[in-house]
Amino acid sequence: MKRRAAAEAAGLVQNGQRLGLGSGTTAALFIEALGRRIEKGELKDVAGVPTSGASEEVASRCGVPLTTLDRVPRLDLAVDGADQIDPALNLVKGMGGALLREKIVASASERLVVIADETKIVERLGDGGPVPIEVLPFGWRPVAGRVVALGGEPILRREREDLAETDQGNVILDCDFGLIEDPFALASALDAIPGVLGHGLFLGMAERAIVGTPKGIDVVFARVRRGETEQTTDDGNDDGRG
Repeated sequence: MKRRAAAEAAGLVQNGQRLGLGSGTTAALFIEALGRRIEKGELKDVAGVPTSGASEEVASRCGVPLTTLDRVPRLDLAVDGADQIDPALNLVKGMGGALLREKIVASASERLVVIADETKIVERLGDGGPVPIEVLPFGWRPVAGRVVALGGEPILRREREDLAETDQGNVILDCDFGLIEDPFALASALDAIPGVLGHGLFLGMAERAIVGTPKGIDVVFARVRRGETEQTTDDGNDDGRG
């Protein structure tokens, strides 16, 4: 199902575009599909900004040219996965540990397209797991205390016995807020905490979600205005790509 969604997203890319390349297993499938289009000669003069060392490695292996935000500060399209997608296309991202770079790249892009399978769809953010928060190591404990004051339960992410570190050398707090009543208010509160470098609430950023299902592809569009979201759904059929 993820492969279907990744192939559909790769079909959106046009010649000459500068792309944001997301991180995680689903985004890797997109990068691989993009590489196949380049290899077949279907795409020319494209380049991507990777959001992690892992996505950079996948792109290099698949023959996808790379660039940086220093060279191209504005991108045409970013494609990335998500951990949770609500009906308004608000997202939780960052379980793969690249949330800060992902948000920077998404913010630098004209369009953000999310690819996922149907297990990532939730009625309300927080239902599918915690909200990751990237924190400066120097101040993670005070940040954790502020998260508790906001009603969250923070857990410092570890890899076996060691602290998990992002590509920037920061640490991650996985924070369980339960069902999030007002994600915009929570995002503002997290942004105001000294030591928080980024969090996994991606709100009002996605243009569409391409969701792979057992029957094919569903494409959900969102047109976001200040304080208001319109949503439409296109029940697409699998066209055989991927």
